[in-house]
Amino acid sequence: MNDAAEFRHFKYLLAVAEHKGFRAAAERLNTSQPSLSKQAKEFQEAFQIELFQKTKSGRIRLTPTGSAFIAIARDLLEARDEAIAALIAIHRKETSLLRLGCTSFVDGELCHLACELHKQLAPSCAIHPSLGDTVTLLRELEGDKVDAAIVTLPVIDERFRVETIKRDSLVVCLPADHPLALKATLSPSDLGSNLTIFRHPDQHPAAHAHLLELLTGSGIMVEEHSHTSHPHETQTLVKSGYGFALIREGTPLESGLTTRSVMGVDWTVDTAIVFRKDTKLRTLPVLVRGLRRMYSLQAVPKKPPTSAKVEDGPSQMSLLPERKAS
Repeated sequence: MNDAAEFRHFKYLLAVAEHKGFRAAAERLNTSQPSLSKQAKEFQEAFQIELFQKTKSGRIRLTPTGSAFIAIARDLLEARDEAIAALIAIHRKETSLLRLGCTSFVDGELCHLACELHKQLAPSCAIHPSLGDTVTLLRELEGDKVDAAIVTLPVIDERFRVETIKRDSLVVCLPADHPLALKATLSPSDLGSNLTIFRHPDQHPAAHAHLLELLTGSGIMVEEHSHTSHPHETQTLVKSGYGFALIREGTPLESGLTTRSVMGVDWTVDTAIVFRKDTKLRTLPVLVRGLRRMYSLQAVPKKPPTSAKVEDGPSQMSLLPERKAS
C-alpha cells in the first residue's frame, strides 16, 4: 500500500497545505492546478485520509490530519535531503575523518554507539574521539577542532545544531549504609544539608545554574558544597561520607553506594549531539536519526541500581550531577 506514496506527493501536498490552496501551490511548484488536484485526490483515496476541506470561498481548510501532515512531510523531506547529501559526500570521499568530542558526565554507551553507527555509515572514515568538559568541547566545536560533541543540555548558541538523543532521570547517590538508604524514596526535605556534591560549575555553568534553580524551587537551599571534575571523583566523595550527589539513573555504582529517587519531582537530564549548522560532515544528521531510532526502541523503564562494583559496568563516563534546561 505504501508504494502509492512517493516523495513528490509529500512535496506537492506540503505546498498545498502551506499555501492553503491549489492555485498558489501550483504556481510555486511550476505545475498545473489540475495535475496537482489529481495527485492530491489519488493520495488521499489510496490511504483513506482527508487532508483538506473546501470552504465556501473556494479556499481550503486543513483537517487535523492535514495539520499533522505538515510536520510529518517536512521531517520526511528533510530526512531525504540529508540522506542524499550524506551519500554524495561518502561517494566523493568527503567523510575521511570524524572528530567526536564527549564529556565524561554522559553515558559512555552513547559515545560508543555513535562511533559504531558512524562506522556503518562510512567504514573508511577514521574516528578521533576527544574527552573534555562541556565548555571546552563547545569551544573546540566553535573553533572547528571537533566536528561534533556529545554533551548534556542546555546548550544555547545559534551557530550550533542541537539534537537531543536521550533523556534520563536524576536520582540521589548516597552511601548504602546511610540511615536514609532505608527509605524506598527520598523527600526534598531529606536532601537539605545532605546534597553537597556537585559537578564543578565552570564545566557547564548553564546546567549548574538551572539545577540550583530547580533545587530552590523544591525548597532545597544549597549553600557550601564540594565540586568534582569527573564522575569517579563524585562517587569517591559520596562514598567517603562528604554528602549526597545527583547522578543519572542507571549509572554503574562503586561498591558501598546506592541511589534513591526523589518523590514529587521530575528531574531529568537530556543528552544531545551538538554540531555546527554549517558543518561539512554530511553524515552527522543521518547519525542523529539512527541514534534516536535506536534509543526510542530501547526506551524501557530503568530500575535504580543497587550497590555494585564499578568494574562490573561500563567505563566511568556516566555520572551526571546536572540538569537540563526547560
